[in-house]
Amino acid sequence: MLFFTKSRDFVQNLARNQEILAGILLAFATIVAIAISNSPLSPAWTRTLDQPLFTPRLPHLASLRDVMGNGVMVAFFFTVGLEVKREVLIGNLADARQRRLPVLAALAGMAVPAAIYLMMVRDAPALQRGWAIPSATDIAFAMGVIALLGRCVPRSLRLFLLTVAVVDDIGAVIVIALGYTAHVDAAWLGAGAAVLAAGVALNRIGCKRVWPYGLMAVALWWCVLHSGVHATVAGVLAALTVPIALDERHDSPLLRLEHALAPWSGLVIVPLFGLVNAGVRLGGPVGDLTLPLAIGAGLALGKPLGIMGAMWLAEITGFARRPEGLTWLQALGAGQLAGIGFTMSMFISTLAFTPDPARENAIRMGILAGSLISGSVGALILRLGHNKSGRSA
Repeated sequence: MLFFTKSRDFVQNLARNQEILAGILLAFATIVAIAISNSPLSPAWTRTLDQPLFTPRLPHLASLRDVMGNGVMVAFFFTVGLEVKREVLIGNLADARQRRLPVLAALAGMAVPAAIYLMMVRDAPALQRGWAIPSATDIAFAMGVIALLGRCVPRSLRLFLLTVAVVDDIGAVIVIALGYTAHVDAAWLGAGAAVLAAGVALNRIGCKRVWPYGLMAVALWWCVLHSGVHATVAGVLAALTVPIALDERHDSPLLRLEHALAPWSGLVIVPLFGLVNAGVRLGGPVGDLTLPLAIGAGLALGKPLGIMGAMWLAEITGFARRPEGLTWLQALGAGQLAGIGFTMSMFISTLAFTPDPARENAIRMGILAGSLISGSVGALILRLGHNKSGRSA
């Protein structure tokens, strides 16, 4: 009876806590992807992902893998854009004093992993293009670990890490737009700019209906898809045009869209992306170990070093103070959890390098190892920090 009671309570908690469920689904999708990659189904699965979908072939949408990266992930980035706008205008980033520390920590948390990566691949110029792979934080996994830890994590730490992740997402979009754009088609880019201007005009004239912004987002995606700039950037730009001004019911088109899309993003899109891209052949070729070691070190060492270093520097200079009630040990745990790169790291890796089975396997090994170490060590540190703070109280 006790088993069934605890099982029922666990399921009910999952239903209430989307963050836990999202993390579990992503972990399950990753395990399935690894299992398939190391089974006799691997060749058939690879053919399914890479075979042409349309005749004639559609540029940038030729296969299921392309549709996932250039199409479905745009919806994920659209949701990210909605979240960023809400946080900047009415959320944790609205107050200049409150955003000082998360912005500084996020920037350092991107720069230090990139520096470690570049230092470790300095003798391999062909690998230097992957400098941004260990810079990203997977908020779905990180917040899922925090949710599972429950009372071990103070609310101030959760808000701090969430805000850092939002700034991190902004940085990732900028990196994708500027760092991984090989060439630009001026005509398509101009058409995209015109569509974006139409979206801004809709906002200015006070359009409160959601569907015009949806049509604008699709048109902008199509233009950016053919412009040479990665299509996911269109998702963020389209989201920024959606009105957030609250009506008498404290509602807005942005809040309605975010509420509707967030479950799809966390519970469907991110696990699907993990299923498509997380497959690692455990006995497969990796070539030189420099690449996975550089990625793993960037995530597991660079993220906590960057975030903790930024917090220490901000505090000793008086630029900003740690969130109230947050110990240095708990701050280290938060920095370590930010080293869970996974989805965003894998996404950036697909932009950084041309397809190569051995290199892709090495990249995935580095990301999985770095993320697993970061998540495990971060959870251990936070539990230890909770026990120490409880005893000191």
